Amino acid sequence: MTLHLECADELLSTTRAVRKRLDLTRPVPRDVILDCIRLSQQAPTGSNQQTWRWLVVTDAAKRRALADLYRATAADYFPKVRDRARERGETQTAKVYDSAQYLADHLHEAPVHVIPCLLGRPPEGPAVRVGGFFASIYPAVWSFNLALRARGLGTALTTLHLFREAEAAKILGIPDDVTQAALLPVAYTIGDTFNPAKRPPPETITFFDTWDSR
Repeated sequence: MTLHLECADELLSTTRAVRKRLDLTRPVPRDVILDCIRLSQQAPTGSNQQTWRWLVVTDAAKRRALADLYRATAADYFPKVRDRARERGETQTAKVYDSAQYLADHLHEAPVHVIPCLLGRPPEGPAVRVGGFFASIYPAVWSFNLALRARGLGTALTTLHLFREAEAAKILGIPDDVTQAALLPVAYTIGDTFNPAKRPPPETITFFDTWDSR
């Protein structure tokens, strides 16, 4: 079977981090989330261990508690980096942090929070071990994002709540030997047209055979 290249390219180039265009009023059926997780299970994972676990949070009180943890960290971080970007004339970066602040303010309203997890804790030692540990979940997380996009939903891969991981674990009953990897606020999107982001030409960031310090 030949893949439809145009459709695949559009999916890959228009799956954005969605914040202000999340429809916070429309419910998300459980079956849709399960379909997206089912597709994510086809992603590669280290040593074929498949130690993924997905915690789907729809309870309003728990979503609010998670959002409170998120905002407690965001309050010290987002305004500083946004103002720094503005001072440097980095308009687009400042807009991103404005959008991130909007998400922080409204996170509790997202109808679903999805927390991808890994069994076990990050190993100590060389970076290759830590990198390999998290590399076992992030391909599945991105597949989940793509599956959402194909169904008219969106999300933003956030990790800020991990500064308060232990508190989040207590709220959700996550055991001590399980690692949270992210928090994904999931909702249908307002409109379904998303454009590719502005990125530098690949020739400017790609080296062949030898590193070029240009």
